[in-house]
Amino acid sequence: MASIIGAPIQSSYLRSAFLGETNGIRVSGISAPRLAVVRKTVECKESRIGKQPIPVPSNVTLVMDGQDLKVKGPLGELAITYPREILLDKDDSGILRVRKAVETRRANQMHGLFRTLTDNMVVGVSKGFEKKLQLVGTGYRATVEGKDIVLNLGFSHPVRMTIPDGLQVKVDENTKIAVTGYDKSAIGQFAASIRKWRPPEPYKGKGVKYADEIVRRKEGKAGKKK
Repeated sequence: MASIIGAPIQSSYLRSAFLGETNGIRVSGISAPRLAVVRKTVECKESRIGKQPIPVPSNVTLVMDGQDLKVKGPLGELAITYPREILLDKDDSGILRVRKAVETRRANQMHGLFRTLTDNMVVGVSKGFEKKLQLVGTGYRATVEGKDIVLNLGFSHPVRMTIPDGLQVKVDENTKIAVTGYDKSAIGQFAASIRKWRPPEPYKGKGVKYADEIVRRKEGKAGKKK
């Protein structure tokens, strides 16, 4: 039993007051208006990279089998498998186009990616790619011995790395390295593996850097003024 300022109040009175039935008064229930939800279909934008055509040179052969594509040229052969969101078309003029099979967010993301991968394959087997590195530091040098590249980077022992199949490595002036091949991904991976042994440090710039890399330098500790 509850009480307000010492006066007992029956629970039935509270129940009736809550329902609005005290002294013969009835409160009619009013239902709240329903909110209308408008659903809009958002159409994915066309990828600016994905919609660009891919010209195929006359010395490149394409073999399309469902979602699989093989590209063969004078420098080598590459293959790729497309996801189900991507379609591949080739017209009579030899132009290759990558299209979306469905209008989804994932298809829009895959569109530009696989168009770039396809173009890299066509350019790779016909012209090839090259990645250049440079050694900076006293005593730093590189040489090619058979199928290995040997790096002297200031360690107690030289670093020996096996050159992957399909890649060629050339060293000029003992400090300039050029990695060439038809697979752009493999070239970039091997060049990154070389650079990883001694990344350029920011104070003197010593290490292995890409030829077009700009190393942000830091100012060392200044000597104490007398």
